[in-house]
Amino acid sequence: MKEHECPPRRAGGRHKTFEKIFLEALDEGLSCLGESSKQAIYFHLEKRFGIKKVEIPFRVDDFADALEKIFGPGAKLIEIQIIKTLHRKIGAPLKWDKRQQNIVFTEYVAVARRSFEWKKQAKFEAKQRHTRKL
Repeated sequence: MKEHECPPRRAGGRHKTFEKIFLEALDEGLSCLGESSKQAIYFHLEKRFGIKKVEIPFRVDDFADALEKIFGPGAKLIEIQIIKTLHRKIGAPLKWDKRQQNIVFTEYVAVARRSFEWKKQAKFEAKQRHTRKL
């Protein structure tokens, strides 16, 4: 698989993947700017930066760089909105300290991904233990 290539989708998956949840959080976060602005951002990401919407969960660094080039310092506000939504969706509420100014979007996404995978694995193991007891 190439560096920026999306992994193949699993057929028949009922459970949401982190990537799907991240894209939902991204949509909701960008929606704070309005629907037409959100679509314009996706358009610019693809045409100007070569980042398709479905690739964003696999190219978080590139997405963050592009967002900063589009919005400058204002990108942080959008990133914060996406992070808050992402943590709410994965069930890990974000405790935000307003004094904290050096937020690194890519680090938060990486932590959210690990948390999501850990919770998913823990649920699977608990289900396995329960099944063995029966």
